[in-house]
Amino acid sequence: MKRHRVNFTNREGLSLAGMMEMPEIQPRAFALFAHCFTCSKDIAAATRISRGLAGQGIAVLRFDFTGLGNSDGDFANAHFSSNVTDLIDAAAFLRAEHQAPAMLVGHSLGGAAVLAAAGDVPEARAVVTIGAPSDPNHVRHLFAHAEEEILEKGLAEVVLAGRRFTIKKQFLEDIADHRLGPKLARLKKALLIFHAPLDDTVSIDEAGRIYSQAKHPKSFVSLDGADHLLTRREDSEYVAAVIAAWAHRYLGKA
Repeated sequence: MKRHRVNFTNREGLSLAGMMEMPEIQPRAFALFAHCFTCSKDIAAATRISRGLAGQGIAVLRFDFTGLGNSDGDFANAHFSSNVTDLIDAAAFLRAEHQAPAMLVGHSLGGAAVLAAAGDVPEARAVVTIGAPSDPNHVRHLFAHAEEEILEKGLAEVVLAGRRFTIKKQFLEDIADHRLGPKLARLKKALLIFHAPLDDTVSIDEAGRIYSQAKHPKSFVSLDGADHLLTRREDSEYVAAVIAAWAHRYLGKA
C-alpha cells in the first residue's frame, strides 16, 4: 500500500489535513472516512480501517475536521454543520484530484455526518456507519454537566476523552436543529451499520433507530466484544474486512 499526506481547502478557506491510503493496484473505488467526535484522522480505528480497505483495493481519504488534528480553524467555532460541509468539500477534492467517493464511512458522530452529507455526494453508492448515533443531538449528554453554563455564558470548557475543549452555545443549537430521519428515509444508497452491543458511549438502540428509519438495501453487523473506539486491533480489522466484502456488490469487484 501507498500513503501520502494531502491538504485541501474547505468553503471557509481553511486548509484541512488529510491522508490518502492507496492500494498498490489501480483502485476499484475511492472512499471517504469521517472520524469520531473530537478525534482525528490518526485515531487507531480510522487508520486501521482505512489501511484495511486499501489492502482490498479501495483507496481511502481520511481527514481532520475543522479545528482538529492538523487542520486549520478553531474547534470552538466548529459544529455538526461544518463537519457535514467539510465532508462535502473533501468529496469535491477527491472528485477533482482522483475520483468521486463511491463509499462514505463514518465512525461515531462521523457516522451521523456521513448520513447527513450522503445526499450531497451523488456518486456515493454505499454508506457505512460505525457506532453512530441516529441524531447528532445524542452527543449532548457528553457535556450535560456544563450545559447550564454554556447556555448562560455562551460557552464553557469541558473535558472530553481527557482533553479540554470549548463548547459554544451555537454548537448546542446546531445539533438540535439536525434531524437525520428524513435524510435516512430518502438515502437511496446501500447502508451498512456496525455497532457494539455493549457500547457505553452510543447505545446500540441508536443503531436500531438508524436501521428502522432507513430503507433497503440495509444491513446490520454486531461488533460483539468491541468498545466504542474499536481500540482492539482485531475489531478494526474485522470491520475493514466486512466492509470490503459487503462493498463488492455495490462498488464492483477488484
